[in-house]
Amino acid sequence: MLRAQSWRQIATIMSQKQYTASSIQALEGIEHVRMRPSMYIGDVGTRGLHHLVYEVVDNSIDEALAGHCDTISVIIHEGEGVSVKDNGRGIPVDFHEKEQKSALEVVMTKIGAGGKFDKDSYKVSGGLHGVGVSCVNALSISLVATVNRDGIVYQQKYSKGAALSDVKEIGTTEERGTEVFFQPDDTIFQELVYNYDTLATRLRELAFLNKGITITLTDQREAEEDGSFPTEVFHSEGGLREFVEFIDGNREAIMDNVIFMEGERDDIPVEVAMRYNTSFNENLHSYVNNINTHEGGTHLTGFRRALTRTLKKFADELGLPAKEKVEVTGDDFREGLTAIISVKVMEPQFEGQTKTKLGNSEVAGAVDKIVGEMLTNFLEEHPNEAKLIVQKVVLAAKARQAAKKAREMVQRKSPMGGAGLPGKLADCSSKDPAISEIYLVEGDSAGGTAKQGRDRHFQAILPLRGKILNVEKSMIHKVYDNEEIKNIYTALGVSVGTEEDSKALNIGKLRYHKVVIMTDADVDGSHISTLILTFFFRYMKELIEQGYVYIASPPLYLLKKGNKKIYAWNEKEREEYTLEMAPDGKGVDVQRYKGLGEMNAEQLWETTMNPERRTMKQVTIDNAGEADRIFSMLMGDEVPPRREFIEKNAKYARIDV
Repeated sequence: MLRAQSWRQIATIMSQKQYTASSIQALEGIEHVRMRPSMYIGDVGTRGLHHLVYEVVDNSIDEALAGHCDTISVIIHEGEGVSVKDNGRGIPVDFHEKEQKSALEVVMTKIGAGGKFDKDSYKVSGGLHGVGVSCVNALSISLVATVNRDGIVYQQKYSKGAALSDVKEIGTTEERGTEVFFQPDDTIFQELVYNYDTLATRLRELAFLNKGITITLTDQREAEEDGSFPTEVFHSEGGLREFVEFIDGNREAIMDNVIFMEGERDDIPVEVAMRYNTSFNENLHSYVNNINTHEGGTHLTGFRRALTRTLKKFADELGLPAKEKVEVTGDDFREGLTAIISVKVMEPQFEGQTKTKLGNSEVAGAVDKIVGEMLTNFLEEHPNEAKLIVQKVVLAAKARQAAKKAREMVQRKSPMGGAGLPGKLADCSSKDPAISEIYLVEGDSAGGTAKQGRDRHFQAILPLRGKILNVEKSMIHKVYDNEEIKNIYTALGVSVGTEEDSKALNIGKLRYHKVVIMTDADVDGSHISTLILTFFFRYMKELIEQGYVYIASPPLYLLKKGNKKIYAWNEKEREEYTLEMAPDGKGVDVQRYKGLGEMNAEQLWETTMNPERRTMKQVTIDNAGEADRIFSMLMGDEVPPRREFIEKNAKYARIDV
């Protein structure tokens, strides 16, 4: 605790230095952003649209990390404009000598410009991983920056990254802070509608990661019956403790309290919260400067190393592994564990597939030492809970031994040899994974139609019999024993499991770079799709992370009038096309497709499998913690949270009569 306090004192001392125009450093120009937006925000779809909000909020969070801000408000306006307001110091507005313009204009119009690069202004910064508010400005048709600083209200307006005028004084104020309003450019983004739940999830996460900060989210697009607007307030005094309780809310804990560890080593503040539950899954979530490092990195390595070493030593002292005649490994210590690791690093180095893997070698040692010391203290001070943990670990070791045998049965034959492939698999002739795709199809009937309708050169079909195992409630060896799951592993050509991590997936020999879930458009089809996604998330997450998993989108309706026919994928399209085909009233024949088997092979190819015409949804993980919580809620044992979720989302349901 003393070390953590010392870091906060250092941050306060550093931030007391003058934060003025001289603190702002411009690193590069902005010319490229509008031409190549995906290079800066990932894509120009839904994910990129929401990324704009995160970039602006990051600036306010950085003010909070420096000790100057404790309140942030986010508003979604009618027309999909967004404003973010904080009570920080306010962006400097004085003259920037090098750039010969206001520091506010430098920040808003120069990529990479900001006080975060000046260590006297910010000790750590989450936004260093992003591209800054200037990128948001470049991709907005309109942006207004309002700064309350030194008793004066300053304002500057921009369009497409360029200032429309100089900074103006528009009034006086007793408040301080910055407010940014922006309207995304509809000529750049394919999607312009903000998803409230997506934003709420990220803001809630930030509140947990930065205890004591209050963040509000207001949706002004649709008023309540009393005229007010939906608003949520996110605030956490417990921080990571409450975060673990939130993520783990749908699981049965084996201990009452969350284990919390906090300290600092080598000028690196570390926070860890963890608790064991009765599930069979490992749920580790790691953050660096508020960035979700879903690919892990050195901080996660340090945590795992300390956890294994400390618990193994304690288990050996109790003598349980020897008594039960099992050998425990690192994997056993993480079964049923939910943990959050959060570190603050002054100059983080990121690597990996999506640049979300921490590479700083010094962080591993800092986390290792802090977790090792504090976990040892916890185990000594709480012997009853320590024994529960060790008993859980021994059970996991026994299950792992059974799983190893089942896993060996899964991959006993070479997946590349014809005899080793599942009998029901209709493989494609291409051996190039980059162009090959496999459809996981519900049932033999739909599978037969898909086999007839496919392009045999690059499309493979694997029919699945009924509903696959719910892996959320199954022990590992039961998963590998399941016939349908064994067929999926074998067909894909992946290998699984090491001594250190029994779920580790080797996708080096993956046979298809598109794995497509294709089920009926009814309740059973949705359930089967969710079961398959749960399996992929828990046992093949790498496939999702590398963009290999898709969901097919078969049409819901076929509209016919005379010789004319049109397919509709939703209710809105059905209504529009019906009116278009028969403007004078309902002389249109409407066929509702409740199953893939109701389409013939030509129709299935034409609407759902032809690359030139089909629409497929790529499965991505925007927030691993929220995905973990949702899967455990939907597929776990607790009924009340699932009922609440269904009732909340009932307005999106489609009812077939």
